[in-house]
Amino acid sequence: MSGFLILILLIVLIALVFDFLNGFHDAANSIATIVSTRVLTPTEAVVWAAFFNFVAAFLFGTKVANTIAGDLVNNQLIDIYVVAAGLCGAILWNLITWWLGLPTSSSHALVGGIGGAAVLKSGVAVLKPTGWSLILLGIVLAPVLGFLLGTLNMVLVSWLARRQTPYRVDKLFRRLQLVSAALYSLGHGGNDAQKTMGIIVMLLVATGDPTLIAWTKPDPDSILNRFHLMGGTHNVAWWIILTCHAAIALGTMFGGWRIVKTMGHSITRLQPIGGFCAETAAAMAIFGFTKIRGVPISTTHAITGAILGVGTTKGVRSVRWIWGQRIVIAWILTIPCAAFMAGLTYIIIRYLLHPLFS
Repeated sequence: MSGFLILILLIVLIALVFDFLNGFHDAANSIATIVSTRVLTPTEAVVWAAFFNFVAAFLFGTKVANTIAGDLVNNQLIDIYVVAAGLCGAILWNLITWWLGLPTSSSHALVGGIGGAAVLKSGVAVLKPTGWSLILLGIVLAPVLGFLLGTLNMVLVSWLARRQTPYRVDKLFRRLQLVSAALYSLGHGGNDAQKTMGIIVMLLVATGDPTLIAWTKPDPDSILNRFHLMGGTHNVAWWIILTCHAAIALGTMFGGWRIVKTMGHSITRLQPIGGFCAETAAAMAIFGFTKIRGVPISTTHAITGAILGVGTTKGVRSVRWIWGQRIVIAWILTIPCAAFMAGLTYIIIRYLLHPLFS
């Protein structure tokens, strides 16, 4: 096996490590509400969420992966070291924010890392306005839509249940929260795993090797191509799809417990009815962005906005807005910080690894 191929496989492994950490970092988003309302134990919740993270492989197609692979940067102006550095910058930022307990966006860390490394190599012209406009649109709309849907869900469900006893409402929504958590986890897996899929495709295309580029294409005779259950078209090779969904599901299994505390308790106190409304609202937002245009949004933004919306229906003072401020600051810093880390990493990788594999 040539040194170049070994390097490619190593970068693919780094991409799967990022995918694992994405699930690890974002496990809190999938399970915080269902754990904080004590519907499931932490162990039961991560297994539940991980299962639906993986099942999403067969439901959502690959529109988000196509956006990441082809609409962020001009692939003719980057090399494999840009991809490696972008992944490393995103991983470093994820680890820092995990340690601080901040539910920042793994997605924005990834695009920030790729963008930072690409700009360092080829200048600002390497960035494609189409893809970045979608990213910026998602940054603004995901939390806003989550907030509005969370508020609307809570008001509507409270009105429908107004004549029921608290005991019956609690009992019903403890069951329904299993459904809402499953829906949110499907959306999370369907959007976030595709980002790593897109990075692996970007990597193989950047090699310029026809054989490696062919690895990104699905086998037209594969029985797995029949899995278009929600109208999604899977035009990425199934080995990439299944590997990425397995990695994010495994990361969710291990869970990021520091962020669970922030999402489940520090922002606002949730009851099962509130957990159901927040998870359903976030799932609705993610499904829409994933299916309609393949927008790689932050699932963290969506669920945080939904939790804030649910909490606000109980009164502005019921929400600990200081956490909202800290999270917003972390969101603002994510893309530039990941880009800076990726830029430094590109310099190190390009001038240390390149001589070894050239």
